[in-house]
Amino acid sequence: MKLLLDTNAYSAMMAGNQAAMGRIRHSEHVYLPLIVIGELLYGFELGSRNDENRSTLEAFLGEAHVSLVGIDYEVCEVYSRLASHLRRAGRPIPSNALWIGAIAIRNNLTLLTSDRHFSLIEGLARCDWGS
Repeated sequence: MKLLLDTNAYSAMMAGNQAAMGRIRHSEHVYLPLIVIGELLYGFELGSRNDENRSTLEAFLGEAHVSLVGIDYEVCEVYSRLASHLRRAGRPIPSNALWIGAIAIRNNLTLLTSDRHFSLIEGLARCDWGS
């Protein structure tokens, strides 16, 4: 399985959560959305271990089975469909979550997350470290 990590999945892995680490370790390939990178760097900036956290992230990104994935035109198309559908249904979710979900759908990736609002995105393959 090819996994796309949500911010909380990366954080769980870094905190030593064995179940999250197992999911990541047993995946075929791991992708980090640039949206998640932004969220992580923001959190690092607010914390007291900015340099250490950045070094750990850079080391993880340097692993052969880890890649960054971003936004292209097709992701924008998926995002617009998801956002409009959820808004019309009266169930909007955070914008960054929509981008992450769109990236997962566009690239046929399974999202590793513990955030339940992702369950509102139709067509999104997702798992958490407890299921």
